[in-house]
Amino acid sequence: MNPIYSNLFEPFTFPSGVTIDNRVVMAPMTTNSAFENGMVTTDEHNYYKRRATGLGAVITSCAQVMENGKFAGSFSAASDNRIESLSKLAKTIQHNGSKAILQIFHVGRMGTSTTLRGEQPVSASAIPALRETAEMPRALSDEEVKELVKAFGEATRRAIQAGFDGVELHGANTYLIQQFFSPHSNRREDHWGGTLEKRMNFPLAVIEAAKQAIKTYADKPFILGYRISPEEMEEPGITLEDTIQLLTKLKDQQLDYVHISVGNMMQQSMREKSLEKPIIQFIQEKIGQEIPIIGVGLIQTPNDAVEALKLGIPLVAIGRELIVEPDWIKKVKEGKEETIRVEIDPHNRTDLMIPDEMWEYISSKPGWVPIAKN
Repeated sequence: MNPIYSNLFEPFTFPSGVTIDNRVVMAPMTTNSAFENGMVTTDEHNYYKRRATGLGAVITSCAQVMENGKFAGSFSAASDNRIESLSKLAKTIQHNGSKAILQIFHVGRMGTSTTLRGEQPVSASAIPALRETAEMPRALSDEEVKELVKAFGEATRRAIQAGFDGVELHGANTYLIQQFFSPHSNRREDHWGGTLEKRMNFPLAVIEAAKQAIKTYADKPFILGYRISPEEMEEPGITLEDTIQLLTKLKDQQLDYVHISVGNMMQQSMREKSLEKPIIQFIQEKIGQEIPIIGVGLIQTPNDAVEALKLGIPLVAIGRELIVEPDWIKKVKEGKEETIRVEIDPHNRTDLMIPDEMWEYISSKPGWVPIAKN
């Protein structure tokens, strides 16, 4: 191995006490490939098995905490009869030493009545997303919000009982937890909205429910992470200052990490043009000494990963590049980084173990993952 990459392979211990072998984790990416009932398919097991070896941890595609919170092809952590399916996935990931972290979520207003079998999507308020195909969501009642909080706790319990090493609460990418924090999607005037502080109540309640489940059911250290999108383009939308205030609260919640979801690790603020540094570096400087930060976004080469760590963050997540190159870690360890693939050769599709539904998604998104021309 080239010694300039050695810091990528240093062990890391989370505040909970869980230790991972290195500083590289697999970012959560939907495979769109679970059965309609949320059970994990053989294709997905093969996909994760092909990529897990050598990584410090794998954060899975998101699993819904209630059945009215799914999108097509997502995993289910919404009932006890899915524990066995989730357990098999955990074992697949852990087979060669990687830690398995189940990302849990609710789709909120980003859902569709078609996927939800005719049921109207729900959200903090009856405000549709700003996209052409968005449906009008139904505002959740106070009692329904409380049931959702419990559902996140129950999904955490199921992850523990399924043998996962942790959960990541998906508070990013426009899904329900973010919808409660956003002034665009949350126009409530009750305990769950109306001011910035009240818009934090749902994320904080979800974290507390997960913590209580861990305290009650985990018999060994268990990772609790939180993913966040630091800004929104909508007006009104989440600002970087809003996010810093939320993160200031989160650093006191005994989380193991905060995962900063941005498209490019080095991107600067789209709102605060005077901020002349990457958002992730800014966040690291604000709270990184008190809670570990995972950075993500267009990390392809080991040089990219090393440059990311130079921002001060302790962990990097690799997403789309692991679709293209499942042997990324192995090749870096063996000093063969010059052979790392940066685009998919369709002839290698069988070796890449990409599920059919995921392949169709990739093919429909030009440039999302580079595909070589035949």
